[in-house]
Amino acid sequence: MKQSGSQNSTSPSELIDAKIEELGDWRGEMLSRLRALVKEADPDVVEEWKWRGVPVWSHGGLICTGETYKSVVKMTFAKGAALSDPSGLFNSSLDGNTRRAIDFREGETINEEALKALIRAAVTLNRS
Repeated sequence: MKQSGSQNSTSPSELIDAKIEELGDWRGEMLSRLRALVKEADPDVVEEWKWRGVPVWSHGGLICTGETYKSVVKMTFAKGAALSDPSGLFNSSLDGNTRRAIDFREGETINEEALKALIRAAVTLNRS
């Protein structure tokens, strides 16, 4: 991974740690929890830092991103439209032909088992 300026020696994982700390509110806590769930679902996941500050998780290709906005933490699945979502987690970016996203708002509970199943399905799709 190529970094510029003072971030030359900073790993993507360290940049994600810093982002979580910098947020310092419910969004940082949510991003941290989502990150932990990604790692639980796929211990071989690769963390990346792209597009000037977006945490990305990959395994055989992009799995999902973790974007933070004022009122949501958005988890976008690169090939979400091709994934089965029996629990109905996808609630954003539903009109596209490729991506699907989940918007998490302050105070919401995460369906952790369903999310981990979705992450595993995304890895399986990438490897097929």
